[in-house]
Amino acid sequence: MSTNQDEHKETTDQLVLQNPVTRYESLEAPKQHQPEPGLDKDLEPKTDRGQYSYRGTGRLEGRKALITGADSGLGAAVAIAYAREGADVALNYLPAEQEDAEWVRDAVADTGRKVVLLPGDLAEREAAVELVDQAAEALGGLDILVNNAGRQIAIEDGLEALTDEQLEDVYNVNVFSFFRVTRAALKYLPAGSSIINCTSIQAYKPSPTLLDYASTKAAINNFSKGLAEQLAPKGIRVNAVAPGPFWTPLQVSDGQPKEKLPKFGQDVGLGRAGQPTEIAPAFVFLASAESSYVVGETLNVNGGMPTP
Repeated sequence: MSTNQDEHKETTDQLVLQNPVTRYESLEAPKQHQPEPGLDKDLEPKTDRGQYSYRGTGRLEGRKALITGADSGLGAAVAIAYAREGADVALNYLPAEQEDAEWVRDAVADTGRKVVLLPGDLAEREAAVELVDQAAEALGGLDILVNNAGRQIAIEDGLEALTDEQLEDVYNVNVFSFFRVTRAALKYLPAGSSIINCTSIQAYKPSPTLLDYASTKAAINNFSKGLAEQLAPKGIRVNAVAPGPFWTPLQVSDGQPKEKLPKFGQDVGLGRAGQPTEIAPAFVFLASAESSYVVGETLNVNGGMPTP
């Protein structure tokens, strides 16, 4: 991927007609490992989170968004897109990810939007309520909630090797935090607000090494559709986005078996893994008034993997 800013804009700008097969090169990622939670700054090859390629059009002007898991990968791309679309954003992340979160903040400094950094571990019950209150106070309210925080740890030795500790940790972050953060946010969300939950292709096509993770993503789908019916009469829309194989630090911090990294994402229709910025427009659409009649939808962004 080019490091030249002008060339990067020209070749990957999301508003320019281009061949999706060749918009980004197919990854030949080296085998690598990072301890959890993984950092974008140490990832090879580097990702496009939209720092140069995402061009906003004012679709979220004046909006106020809280995004969990917003320091790197997909969450970072959504944060950058939201700021470039005119929204103020509050970013939640683990304290160990501070450097990545500061990078996201600095990447959108030119927008003039407010970017609030709110570290905290959503595996802890109290953290969810504290996070929402802090975000609403800092931004002067909330009208977009993106539940994106997640844990993914591949287990190659079968169900017998999946410990209760990992199972509980994954469900705490991937499912329970969605319930807790959303419940805490409801008192702030006015009519016209949008809640967007990040699920996965794993909800439909579970990998044998990701039984716990895949089952949480199916639960998120179900939560999203049920909550959408509950909140629709109040004018609050709930939808979900289901990513396919995207190149993020999640993959190298035990999210994938190491031998799969060099060919990661090459089995989809487009023949390559997605770059984080390629999912951001889906989150923008579902947050914006353009999708005012879209409720309970799971929008699949997966490079060509058939889903129900």
